Parts: sequence; structure tokens; C-alpha cells
Amino acid sequence: MEGMKSELHRRAFLSIRHLLALAGYEDKHLFYDEFGKPHLVDGNHISITHSHNFTGIIISTSHEVGIDIEMQRDKILRIAHKFTPLEEYRTLANTSALIQKLTIVWGAKESLYKIYAQPGLSFLKHIDVNDFSMESEETTAVINYRGHISRYDVFFMEFEGFVCTYALRSN
Repeated sequence: MEGMKSELHRRAFLSIRHLLALAGYEDKHLFYDEFGKPHLVDGNHISITHSHNFTGIIISTSHEVGIDIEMQRDKILRIAHKFTPLEEYRTLANTSALIQKLTIVWGAKESLYKIYAQPGLSFLKHIDVNDFSMESEETTAVINYRGHISRYDVFFMEFEGFVCTYALRSN
């Protein structure tokens, strides 16, 4: 922790360790593979996220999981073409609704990337998030990569100008 220059990173590091402790784990139970994906020594699945003042973990005994927290901001409009076909969002009424939906799609794709953890996986080319209504707070997604197709359930929630998405591989 002493090597972390940013106060925000130090707080995120400690917050994640606190969340691990609440789930019954210690730092020694957590390790990372060669792709940077976290794992627990007991074989349970884990994903970790942090954004600004928020941190989160998700742990599952049965499903591969991914989690992401994102701040809703205008920047998403400038980068959207890099991760999703923009023509799919032409029906949205206003900029605020577009930012909201794009942030959820980005978070969903981040969550899925954390599950899949393979070099070369493209948000734009390989990950497809199905359309959804904001009220449903869930959708489905597919990763089609190197001839393998996998399906996922994706859930999302909004709070304090942020979106939290989490995904799990469908049975």
C-alpha cells in the first residue's frame, strides 16, 4: 500500500480488503492470474471494482461473475463508438437518457470482460448486450469470441450519479 501514490487508490485498496473481510476472507485468500483476474483460494468466483469513492466486490459459489461501477458523465458520448453501435440508440429522447443507457452498456461490457479475461476480446466486435428497459434493471448478453459463444445475465442499478452492473454466466 505504501507504493500507491494516490489517496483514492489507497482508500479503494483498504475498502476492498474491508469488503473481503465482511465476506469472511483475508488478503491471503485473494490472488490474481496472469491476465489480472482475481481469484479466491477456496474456488469461489470473485470480481472487484472501484470508481471514485465507491468500491464493490461480488462473490459467487456457483457462477463466474463480473462487477463494474461507472460514473455517469458526458465523456461516454465521445467514446461510445468504440464499444457499441451507436445507431441502436437513435430512439432515446434526450442526452441524459443516452448517457444513462450507454453507461449501463459500458458497465455491462466491463463486467463481462472481467469474467472472460482473454487478451484480444473486443467490446465492439465480440460482446453484444441485448436491448433493455431502464425499469427492468436487467438484460442478457453474449460473448462470441474465437468460435466460442457464451451467454450471460446482466443486472444494473443506479445510485448517486453512478451505475453498478454485474454479470454472471447463464446456465
